[in-house]
Amino acid sequence: MKTLEFTINTGNKPAVVDITSKIEEAIKDLQEGLVHVFVPHATAGLALMETGSGSEYDLINAIDQLFPKSSNYRHAHGSPGHGRDHILPAFISPFLVLAVRDKRLQLGTWQSIVLVDTNVDNTVRKVQINLIPSTV
Repeated sequence: MKTLEFTINTGNKPAVVDITSKIEEAIKDLQEGLVHVFVPHATAGLALMETGSGSEYDLINAIDQLFPKSSNYRHAHGSPGHGRDHILPAFISPFLVLAVRDKRLQLGTWQSIVLVDTNVDNTVRKVQINLIPSTV
């Protein structure tokens, strides 16, 4: 297994950041196998979704409706509503596993890999990429 890592600045407001091109660059030498993508953070997740059509905004809006910052969270340090940031990875997983075939990610036509980050207190995120070559 080969492990790569990069950092990304998600900014000072909730963000959905397309990282597909970074993952595609990382797998360029993997003919066949799996890629495991992981964000080692307690307040961020990864998702597969269509981007560029307003879906990023819709996702942040849905998160705000499901987990309002104004709720009374027991986890109360940091900026107001920060407790909701800590429950995000229970609903938007911090990892994805995808197949690689002929050096290409096996994504659907409109699918992109996005990092979802609602935590405005931590603007720099690490993304780990684990390449697992096929043995068959």
